[in-house]
Amino acid sequence: MKLVTGALLEELAARAASSPRRRAHHELHEGGGEALLQRFLVVARADSYFAPHRHLTRAELGTVLRGRVEFVTFDDDGRINERVIVGEGCDASVCEMPPLTWHTVIPRSDVAAFLEVKLGPYDAATAKEFAPWASAEGSAEAASLRRWLDSARVGDRPAR
Repeated sequence: MKLVTGALLEELAARAASSPRRRAHHELHEGGGEALLQRFLVVARADSYFAPHRHLTRAELGTVLRGRVEFVTFDDDGRINERVIVGEGCDASVCEMPPLTWHTVIPRSDVAAFLEVKLGPYDAATAKEFAPWASAEGSAEAASLRRWLDSARVGDRPAR
């Protein structure tokens, strides 16, 4: 039996605080990339940047366990289609992202924890495609895009 405990979430929050990516992951499934059902705990600090991306062949399910996260979807040109905050104090605690949907996750609390579930096995060729119009994680431009994402509205598109 595996449990997601407050102690585990606190440990991941501490790891996220000292991580350059400002987040930490914990694999719940066994079998690594070969598992037929991939399950990860993701704990992110408020300033973590998830580069906009899409999954080519699989849906992704996010269940917020602590805090709030905003799911943002985009069209192929980077124009924002939808913004939805999920988690504590919100109507929704779960978001399913369909395949081929450009999206990002923005932590909207100091610490946000969510369970990410998607079908396996892991295939590097189709697992994730990063948006060509978005800044890569760790790049000098990432902070600028993250600031833009914080206030951009539906219909807005990042400057190129």
